[in-house]
Amino acid sequence: MARLSTYLFDLDGTLIDSIELIMSSFRHTMLTHRGAVPDDDDWRAGFGRPLRPQLARYARNADEVAGMVATYRAHNLQHHDRLVKPYAGIGPVVAELDDRGARLGIVTSKNRSAAEHGLRHCALDGYFDMLVTSDDVTEHKPHPAPVLAALSRLEARPEETVFIGDSPHDCEAGRAAGVSTAAALWGPFSRASLDPHGPDHWLERPEGILELR
Repeated sequence: MARLSTYLFDLDGTLIDSIELIMSSFRHTMLTHRGAVPDDDDWRAGFGRPLRPQLARYARNADEVAGMVATYRAHNLQHHDRLVKPYAGIGPVVAELDDRGARLGIVTSKNRSAAEHGLRHCALDGYFDMLVTSDDVTEHKPHPAPVLAALSRLEARPEETVFIGDSPHDCEAGRAAGVSTAAALWGPFSRASLDPHGPDHWLERPEGILELR
């Protein structure tokens, strides 16, 4: 088996703890546009997908989708720095991988400006060689296209790459792209909900990333 040389990361729920912000922005958007808030679990099930198709499930037409996206993003930006933080232990792990000379990339369904803001705020922006965001591809997780784009940009071999994420969409996208997958159990998804998606590795804590082979 080839030794890992490339580490791809999801962002929200894997590197940065933005779950409270995401849920707060969703509830605010639903109250503003629909006057009621659907069950939290319904929104959580879409974690890992781009914002617009998630909100489209609740909208009556395209104009309302656009309004919901604007409301969500305004609330998200206003409260971002108060509610978002890196997961404990992530910073030193990423720094150690960088010191080892590993190639590091991010594959996220967030747009580029929001992803870059989150990385800067959490002091993680200096470590990653590239980002693939929702702005960069037309197919999104669980489709393999974002992971394949990251491999191409990094000139990385699938057999030497692991994709670390917290959601079923991450597991499915990584497997379809031919890389190994590692499920981050510090995010919002339980082991029971991730197990059917067959991750190659289970990570109880960020430090476990350094032990992947």
